Amino acid sequence: MNDITEHPHDDKPRPYLCTVCDKQFTNKNNLNAHRTLHTGEKLYACTQCDKHFPSKRYLSFHMNVHSSKYSCTECGKCFRGNPELTKHRRIHTGEKPFECAVCSKRFAQSAELARHVRIHSGEKPYKCLMCDKSFSVSGNLKTHMRVHTGDKPYKCSLCNKSFSRSSTLQRHKCHVHSNRRPYVCRYCGKLFKSSGELKFHARIHADAKPYSCIHCSDRFTWRRQLKTHLLKSHNEGICSCVTFVIRNSARMVTLRHICFVVTI
Repeated sequence: MNDITEHPHDDKPRPYLCTVCDKQFTNKNNLNAHRTLHTGEKLYACTQCDKHFPSKRYLSFHMNVHSSKYSCTECGKCFRGNPELTKHRRIHTGEKPFECAVCSKRFAQSAELARHVRIHSGEKPYKCLMCDKSFSVSGNLKTHMRVHTGDKPYKCSLCNKSFSRSSTLQRHKCHVHSNRRPYVCRYCGKLFKSSGELKFHARIHADAKPYSCIHCSDRFTWRRQLKTHLLKSHNEGICSCVTFVIRNSARMVTLRHICFVVTI
């Protein structure tokens, strides 16, 4: 949720400081409303849907969604305010008023342009408080934080597994619960569940060898072949052996021995 209580570009004094993120506010009420974004408290419930909000102000803005006060004349969708409606209208008009000064690419929203410019500048303003990683997009930081918290909000409806990313859940459903194989190899007709699997398989036909040795001119189709080569020919890497115990039934046990080559 965006912080809509202040406009940082005016000249009003802001003596009230948030001790969590150092944002400043003109009055104590706005500061208290802002603090709820950090605590996660959402005490104000919408009577029209199941959404909750941290302050009456946020709830008041949200209630416009359920009225026709700010509605799109093209599709009838309602918004909490005029700025959101103006942004939405550009979907219908195709207007893109914000242009990148570096590559001239245009965008419908200023926030989209701001994110895009970081591709050129390399700026990563969103820093993780738990480790030294930084991100150019706030959403990427939010996803990364689940590495530290262990939060897995995306639950599979077909089994009891949960995932930290929506894309990981979709891949899980595709590989585990679906038999669809929409990707066809143009050389042999073999079917695959994902474009990645097809691309991986296609190297067999194309004789592609994307993995090259930094010590000699040898090239390899698979990464594991390069690692094995580095270990045997250049003494680079560590061979780690692992034995798996696989129980096929109550009485049968199979031992499977696998060697991993780890580069250092």
